[in-house]
Amino acid sequence: MPGAAEPPPAETAQPTPPPAPGADQYPALDFANSAIALPGGQFTDLLGTPAAANQWLLAHDLAPADAGLQEMCTAQLRTLREQIRSLLAARVDGCPPPASALTAVNEALTRAPAATLLHWAPARGLYRAASYPVTQIVERALATLAADAADLLTGPDADRLTACGSAPCNRYLLRHGRRHWCSTRCGDRARAARAYARRTGANAG
Repeated sequence: MPGAAEPPPAETAQPTPPPAPGADQYPALDFANSAIALPGGQFTDLLGTPAAANQWLLAHDLAPADAGLQEMCTAQLRTLREQIRSLLAARVDGCPPPASALTAVNEALTRAPAATLLHWAPARGLYRAASYPVTQIVERALATLAADAADLLTGPDADRLTACGSAPCNRYLLRHGRRHWCSTRCGDRARAARAYARRTGANAG
């Protein structure tokens, strides 16, 4: 309709890239990469809503499908994600880690419920499972992700940690050989940018 305001661009206008190398081994790496910058100013946040965050946790076996996350819990996840990203960035850049990020990860580590509980159901007999209020489900997920991030940052794979070398991508990955791209699409974009720079440089010369 003439004069009507155009809706803002959808966050998922472009398909979400596949997990970065290493993300299948370290859930914390996939967690850090859940806020994705895409070409053309697009942005996808896989923790952007409680439903999306619940789906992400479910896919990583960190919460049941019916956890019923609320915005407060989702905001806690996003906050820890940014702190873990700060630690990854410091490691990649060879800088001291921010004290606030260390504090946030350590606090997450100490808040986790210690054990799964024993249950019984006629259909399956005795079994163990988490049976916590929603807030404790999230605390357990936060602790698991914080522990995984600590393992990554202090283990032998820390030396392979790098940032994707294809702007505007903001994801981290574990380097294999000389590869510095998180996906084939980012690699193609980086090669195209280099070729363009060479052509324009040659024309200017």
